[in-house]
Amino acid sequence: MARRGSRPSPADGLPRQRPEASGARPSRSGASPSASGVRRRWDPEGPYDLLSSLHVLRRGPYDPTCRVVDGAVWRTMRTPAGPVTLRIAARGGGTGARVEAEAWGTGAEWSLDRLPALLGADDDPGAFVAHHDLLREAHRRNPGLRLVRTGQVMESLIPSVLEQKVTAEEAHRAWRRLVRRFGEPAPGPREDLHVLPAPRTWALIPSWEWHRAGVDSKRSATILRAVQRWSRMEEAARMDLDAAVARLCVIPGIGPWTAAETLQRSNGAADALTVGDLHLPGIVGYALTGRRGCDDDGMLELLAPYAAQGQRHRAARLLLTTGRIPPRRVPKMPRTDIATL
Repeated sequence: MARRGSRPSPADGLPRQRPEASGARPSRSGASPSASGVRRRWDPEGPYDLLSSLHVLRRGPYDPTCRVVDGAVWRTMRTPAGPVTLRIAARGGGTGARVEAEAWGTGAEWSLDRLPALLGADDDPGAFVAHHDLLREAHRRNPGLRLVRTGQVMESLIPSVLEQKVTAEEAHRAWRRLVRRFGEPAPGPREDLHVLPAPRTWALIPSWEWHRAGVDSKRSATILRAVQRWSRMEEAARMDLDAAVARLCVIPGIGPWTAAETLQRSNGAADALTVGDLHLPGIVGYALTGRRGCDDDGMLELLAPYAAQGQRHRAARLLLTTGRIPPRRVPKMPRTDIATL
C-alpha cells in the first residue's frame, strides 16, 4: 500500500519491471545459481503472476533481503531453522505456469515446505466479487495476482515501523543500512543479499547507529519493544485477522496502519485494509468516484461492499494497479535526514 509521507506513482501496486542488474558481484567464487541448492516445484492452480504477487515483499529497488534478477525473485528469510536464501522463478505464464524454487542455508527445507503458502496457494482470488466497474476490470486484467503469506511477522513489522510518517525513500534507506550493517551475509551464491538481523542483534544496536540510519527515537523504541517480544509477535501469523491486529497493537507505537501493513504480508490477509495512510483514501476515492479529498471514513464507506467478503485489502490493491491516481496539487513532503543533524 501507499506509505505515509510518500506519494505512489501510477505504477505502484505493479511489479517493478526493471530487474536488478546482475553484474555487481553476483556469486561467490563463480558459483552458479544451482550450486548446493535444494530444489522444489509448485504448480499453481489457475493463472499465476510471480512478480505481481511477490512485489509487496520488496522494500525499495535495492532491498538487501529481496531482489529481482533476470525475472527471478531472490529472497532471504530468518526462519526458525536458520537463515535461508530462496531463488524463485516462474516458467510459462497465465494458466499452466509452474514455479521452481531453489534454496540455500539451514532453513532451506523449512522454507521450501512452506513455499506454496509464500507464493499465495492459500489465497482465493475467486472469493472477490466486484461491485464497481473499475474493480471488475482490474480483477479481470490481473487474474494471476495472489496475496502472499510469508508466515513471518517480524520481517514485515520492522520495515513497516520504519515507514511510519516518513517518505518511502527515507524508510527504504534506513532498512537497507540497518540490514546490511547488522544482518549477516545470506547463504548461497549471491553476495549482495543479507539476512534480517537476529533478535539479540536488533536489541544491541546502539542509539547512534539508529540515528545514522535516519531513524528517530520513537520508531527505534517501537522496534526494540517488538523485538523484546519476538516470539509473541510471530504467533500472530497463526491467528485470525482481528486477534492478530490486537496482538501487534499491544506494543506501544504500533497501531492499525502498521498492523495492516504487516499482516497483509505475513498472513496474506485479504481484508487488512490500510487505514491512516496519507494517500490511500484519496486514491481509492478518486478511482471510484472521480472526486478528490476522500478520507478514511469515505474510503471505508466506498469499500463497505467488500467487507462482507473479507476482501477490502484486495480491492485496494487492485485499484492501485489501475493507475487512477489524482494529479498532485501540493509539493512533495520534504525529505528530512536526521543523520545529518
